[in-house]
Amino acid sequence: MCAALAKVPVLYTYFRSSCTWRVRIALALKGIAYDSAPVNLVKDGGQQLTPEYQAVNPMQQVPALKIDGITLSQSIAIIEYLEETRPRPSLLPQDPKKRALVRMISEHIASGIQPLQNLTVLEQFGEKKQDWAKNCISRGFKALEQILRVTAGRYCVGDEVTMADLCLVPQVFNAGRFKVDLTPFPTINRINKALLELEAFQMSHPSRQPDTPSELRV
Repeated sequence: MCAALAKVPVLYTYFRSSCTWRVRIALALKGIAYDSAPVNLVKDGGQQLTPEYQAVNPMQQVPALKIDGITLSQSIAIIEYLEETRPRPSLLPQDPKKRALVRMISEHIASGIQPLQNLTVLEQFGEKKQDWAKNCISRGFKALEQILRVTAGRYCVGDEVTMADLCLVPQVFNAGRFKVDLTPFPTINRINKALLELEAFQMSHPSRQPDTPSELRV
């Protein structure tokens, strides 16, 4: 194996970043060992804004993953790369229709909900940021609940863990942070609870990361 492939991947991470959590779950499910490089999004005005980190990810966001001699950003792109290069266990169904559904649900969350309550956006709303985030997540979950009632088995699409599930759990965690009432979303709630029983989701949880503050550890 060439030297680039032999190096341990490095994940630039922040314990509470939902985008990074998606990647941590994927790495755990696929049994990929990696080194963590914490990037504190709030300390010192945001360590992601430093010139050093901009050299890693010009978008100045987490996650970024150094792997196989390249540096990737954007969680969905990273997960897709891991799926293509390390396909077992698979996070995308073989059936093209189910595969499309997984990608649709993933993007519904990753493009349609999460960016609206991201740190950069919330900073623009001052004292109203809690209400903004709560409304954005609730509106997105209303649509997502309708979709999952059709696609779900034990998990988001059928009974196997897929990329859609990797997106769901961190977003439900965000919903809790912003005090979103999950009562109107029983399918989302049920799937989330089932996924949190799995070891990969537990070990990648924000409360169990190297950079998790001591008061938030479990």
